Amino acid sequence: MSVWPDPTETDELLNSAKQGDAGAVNQLLDRHRRGLRRMLELRLDPALARRVDASDIVQDVLIVANRRLTEYLARPAMPFQLWLRQLARDRLIDAHRRHRVAQRRSLDREQPLTAGALGDRSSIDLATQLRDPELTPAAAAMRDELDRRFRVALETLDQQDREVVLMRHDEQFSNQEVAEALGLSAAAAGMRYLRAMRRLRTRLDRTSTVGDGP
Repeated sequence: MSVWPDPTETDELLNSAKQGDAGAVNQLLDRHRRGLRRMLELRLDPALARRVDASDIVQDVLIVANRRLTEYLARPAMPFQLWLRQLARDRLIDAHRRHRVAQRRSLDREQPLTAGALGDRSSIDLATQLRDPELTPAAAAMRDELDRRFRVALETLDQQDREVVLMRHDEQFSNQEVAEALGLSAAAAGMRYLRAMRRLRTRLDRTSTVGDGP
């Protein structure tokens, strides 16, 4: 199930907002709060997450979106939720840079941006599907180990491949939406997705073989 609102309802609210309906604007932004939070949690560096709450960034994004909404409505170059994601991504990069400077140390030695919330059910389920369709994460210890392997495997991908996996599986975007968000053709986005999944499967198989050894 997607964390983002139904596109048809979003279009209706956008049309109402364009007619000057302030209530529609509030509904529009509020309905996208959950999707924005999910998007940020998946990419928030653990070191940064100890100092910055995703909800605070979401609130900043919604304030900026409200201020720029008239401009967006006049020239909607991309779907609304992708536009919001772009604003959120910019805010996340700014927060990362600001706190890195404030702490006088690099956060680059910490886990990458995509490692923030990968311990949740959706990511573990994806790892399970990749590793073995019949494997069920019933035992907590098995789930923890599977999650660890998934994190390691995901971190071997380049940034754009990680984005493809997270957008397709955690945010439930279509291939076309992923392509538009990343500035790729639909064919290129599809190939990146297939390549990323192959690499994840290979990495998970490799770590399993090592872990099962004497």
